[in-house]
Amino acid sequence: MPSRVLVLGATGTIGRATVRALLAQGHEVVCLIRLRALSPVMTGRMGHTEFLSGATVRVGDATDPVSLVRDGLKGEHFDVLVSCLASRTGEPHDAWSVDHRATVSAIEAARAAGVQHVVLLSAICVQKPLLAFQHAKLAAERALIDSGLRYSIVRPTAFFKSLSGQVERVRRGKPFLLFGDGRLTACKPISDADLGAFIASCITDPSCHDRILPIGGPGPAMTPREQGEALFRLLGREPRFRRVPVKLMDVIVAVLTTLGRVFPRLADTAELARIGRYYATESMLVMDPVSGRYDADATPSTGKDTLLDFHAALLRGEASLDRGDHAVF
Repeated sequence: MPSRVLVLGATGTIGRATVRALLAQGHEVVCLIRLRALSPVMTGRMGHTEFLSGATVRVGDATDPVSLVRDGLKGEHFDVLVSCLASRTGEPHDAWSVDHRATVSAIEAARAAGVQHVVLLSAICVQKPLLAFQHAKLAAERALIDSGLRYSIVRPTAFFKSLSGQVERVRRGKPFLLFGDGRLTACKPISDADLGAFIASCITDPSCHDRILPIGGPGPAMTPREQGEALFRLLGREPRFRRVPVKLMDVIVAVLTTLGRVFPRLADTAELARIGRYYATESMLVMDPVSGRYDADATPSTGKDTLLDFHAALLRGEASLDRGDHAVF
């Protein structure tokens, strides 16, 4: 049976894809979005305005518990809360404000309103938490598990938008940048549409209930070097790479961390550098908790969209690199 679903974070790229998938599956969808986001959505500057067609849009602030109850829930019945909330930068203040406090407030408000099921978008990198936003997301996951509500915690691997920043660079004739030898990490890239469809399916698929769900896209895991080689093949060129030593990133992180103790405004910059280093050295795959090794075979796959097809569409001008409402995630 169709469910009545309240969606938070609907203006991000994953949120928009999730709303489209929910509507396609026949659910009744209500989206709570900020006033400042309404105009770009309506005029198309945020892209894919069709996600609004068929959904009820309410204006409010999902990070404000009062607004969430007053403007979002409105004392009405909802079966499911889908939260695609995510901090824009991953900086500590932003992360604990959005990834934790706003998410936990939404869970508490949903439970008080009689919601039975919460689907939470998290991240696969919380398996090895070294950064503020990872600890914030883990704390939110724990709050949901302890809430007594039915839960589905979705931990996706790398997004297409996060792996496509070098397409234009390579098109202009520049080399593809690699950290180390380009084989330090691997991931199973997943598209917005495939992830949105998976999130929506969590509502009706009993195998997704009361579970933490790592998920990747179709096909084998890819290293950055393999991604670069595939991009050069699309362009009909010989691969050209430039290596960036990981030790250089270590120096940058150390310097910024030291300066951040003296100049507080540099503390957030240091955190962003740590985020960059993390993604340069850690795979976005399921990690064996005993060995600490990443396992591509243990990382589930879904969907049909591949990173290679997306890059081909970018090069043909049939797709755009839409980072949506978030700068990092």
